[in-house]
Amino acid sequence: MAVENGKQAAEAGGGAAKPERAVKITEKSSVQPRKPTANPKVALATFDLPYITFYYNQKLLVYKQGAEEFAVVVGKMKEALAEVLEEFYPLAGKLVQEEEDRALYVECEGTEGGVEVVEAEAEEVVVADLAEGEAPEELMKELVPYTGVMNLEGFSRPLVAVQLTKLKDGIALGCAFNHAILDGNSTWHFMTSWAELTRGEPISASPVHNRSLARSTRVPLSLPISPAAHELADPNPSPPSSLRARVFSFPESTILRLKSAINSSLPAGTKPFSTFKSLAAHAWRSISRARRLPPDSITIFAVFADCRSRLRPPLPDSYFGNVIQAVFTGTAIHPLLTAPPEFAAGLLQQAIEAHDAAAIQARLEEYESKPKMFYFTDAGINCVAVGSSPRFRVYDVDFGFGRPERVRSGKNNKFDGMMYLYPGRDGGKGIDVELTLDGQAMENLENDGEFLVAGGDEP
Repeated sequence: MAVENGKQAAEAGGGAAKPERAVKITEKSSVQPRKPTANPKVALATFDLPYITFYYNQKLLVYKQGAEEFAVVVGKMKEALAEVLEEFYPLAGKLVQEEEDRALYVECEGTEGGVEVVEAEAEEVVVADLAEGEAPEELMKELVPYTGVMNLEGFSRPLVAVQLTKLKDGIALGCAFNHAILDGNSTWHFMTSWAELTRGEPISASPVHNRSLARSTRVPLSLPISPAAHELADPNPSPPSSLRARVFSFPESTILRLKSAINSSLPAGTKPFSTFKSLAAHAWRSISRARRLPPDSITIFAVFADCRSRLRPPLPDSYFGNVIQAVFTGTAIHPLLTAPPEFAAGLLQQAIEAHDAAAIQARLEEYESKPKMFYFTDAGINCVAVGSSPRFRVYDVDFGFGRPERVRSGKNNKFDGMMYLYPGRDGGKGIDVELTLDGQAMENLENDGEFLVAGGDEP
């Protein structure tokens, strides 16, 4: 069962009064594209469909206060949002399932669509509360829309919701995107374009909306009757656990040291391990050590890989939609922890390189022949999974009042072992690892000197 998503903890004391909310909503509205779209319906591709039973992808961007008043900033951002939706029009639509072919589409006109915009204030919250250390979970839920909302609900909800919250000394921008519509690459393409228009600049690159470039097959789906029904049908439900999420910052010097060390013993002429594989191997081994698993236990590593450049012919980087697939490898705990780090990096490299155009095609055909509604537990036993990418220029999303002080993920789609990678805010080749772990394992990791030497400088 999806851990934590869609579940509300029981209020202590039953009828006890609820504490006053830290965030006060002041206005709600819907923003539509300024002009009707020339393409009224977008068919989802096979790449999109596995994410229908994931949850809305949530991001929080925290900014220092600029010179302009909050109301002025909000007005400019809403005007630019209406303009950018002319280019990214599927985000203003609604999910529909055609009766004839039972395939999924985005209806882009003639619906009560649009992007939901919430305005709020949290005058006692400062930027540092969200930019440093572990952000309070309840506060995050008040700042980022659609916690616990499954992508399946895009038939009746907006496909994108944003919340602009005035802080004591800054602005929090919480966003929720229906993951069945777009992946991380397309998410940050949209965010960058929205920011460019808000600054009064043209969009750097228009999105490519022809999803038949990725796959033209229409796949009939039998959908769950509700998100709750889907979760209750999980054949391998995870036991309840107390999860913690925090950011570990790996500065450029540490990244280079990890990469140099893991490549130092490779034979001459051997392909070196990349930055990603060096850091991923370090994290996989450290997390597995922190879990205190028996030596014969199996652990799985999953990478959600962007397939745009792997397809033949390749897709342009501006292709709008999902073009990601999960790549898996695994081993027993004993060899993972007793062998040198290059053993783990080698497993990752072998799996990633094997996921070529033929492997992608086979995965698509497998899904089309037998569509599946996925659960987080499908990632595998004792899993470490990686989403997002330090290649995404998340700290370049500047709406005219500076770069974000911190970019974080919301609670959705987080489970034990899930990592999101972001570029370090200070630039260079530093990487921030946003990691979710069982509480005891996180405590063990925080006390692991070998891991902390590499990435424990985030308070």
